[in-house]
Amino acid sequence: MNPKRIALLSAGIALLLAQAAPVGAIPAFARKYRVSCTLCHTAPPKLSKFGEDFAAHGFQLAPGAAPVDTLDTGDQLLQLPASLPLAIRMDAFTQLRSNVPDRANKFDLQTPWNIKLLSGGQIAPGVSYYMYFFLGERGEVAGLEDAFLQFTDLAHTGINLVVGQFQLSDPVFKRELRLSIEDYQLYRVRVGDASPNLTYERGLMASYSPWEGGDLVGGIMNGAGLDAASDAGVFDTDNLKNYMGRFSQSLGALRLGAFAYYAQEEVPDAVDQILVWGPDATLQLGTGGELNAQFLRRTDDDPFFVGEDVAESKTVDAALAELVLWPQGPAGRLFLVGVFNWIRADEPLFSLGMGEADLLDKYTYGSGGVHYLLRRNLRFTGEIGYDFERHGARLSAGVTAAF
Repeated sequence: MNPKRIALLSAGIALLLAQAAPVGAIPAFARKYRVSCTLCHTAPPKLSKFGEDFAAHGFQLAPGAAPVDTLDTGDQLLQLPASLPLAIRMDAFTQLRSNVPDRANKFDLQTPWNIKLLSGGQIAPGVSYYMYFFLGERGEVAGLEDAFLQFTDLAHTGINLVVGQFQLSDPVFKRELRLSIEDYQLYRVRVGDASPNLTYERGLMASYSPWEGGDLVGGIMNGAGLDAASDAGVFDTDNLKNYMGRFSQSLGALRLGAFAYYAQEEVPDAVDQILVWGPDATLQLGTGGELNAQFLRRTDDDPFFVGEDVAESKTVDAALAELVLWPQGPAGRLFLVGVFNWIRADEPLFSLGMGEADLLDKYTYGSGGVHYLLRRNLRFTGEIGYDFERHGARLSAGVTAAF
């Protein structure tokens, strides 16, 4: 491990150990408000409606609620938490795969797979923060992913503004809160040599609810992902910015949405213009579960940066379907999850960042999983998936702990 990563790991562990005694043994927000995880979650980390509202209110139980667990400094302009809110999440799995390439690993002990250090809370009236640091991701120190400030009800306009690092897919379906081991692959699609996709970006994102059940989200991003700053001290790689928008409306048990993303990436003598758009829907199945679905069409006019004189427009279509069932109710211990990913192009065009050797023209994958809460903050996962293009199966089992 290089010295920089050793330093990052040491800093993260030192921060954790410094807070271990006063923090206790349950996740930060449940500990702060002295409530069960079921207040904000169905099967953790999946959020309930109350949990989504709690996050939108800047991690308060109600808008404008008096701060909880703060120090009395005698300074009305200073709001400090009495203790730094910290939590840890750890995922550990075993995995068995069939029909793998020669000399590839069929059986793997991924223990642990992820270790996250999370923190969040209110730091001023209407101002909150959230971040997590990957102490370990796939055996490496990955650093910060989500890291942002949120300004709630900005200047009493009803607008919430997020500034920092976040995922473009968050206004639709949050990858980090899924139960399945199989990812929401349509957000990971990259085409040709172009770098933008719908995962992590740095930028600004504003949300507004113009009427009951309606939500508008808009954002402006660098379009350079989470790459380190250049020697000149800038994050963006060109003078172009990318834009995202979404509208959704609740119609009883059904929520319908529309998403759009416009991006540009520039290299010497070529510019790729990218348009991603499509509908999404969530159907609440009474008290028994929910069905989520999304379709996205992505069009790149020059993804291989050959220049506008010879460039040909390329299209990739992608769809996601997810069924989550809770036979014992949302506060029960048993959850069943099915995920289906479908991605198509007319030729090998896209990658998913999963170590594939070449560009893909098809990806079709289905998985089904059983999740059981041994404790509210300790979840067992068993999942079987099948790759319909490569005719390979994957069997995974493991635990997720949060404390």
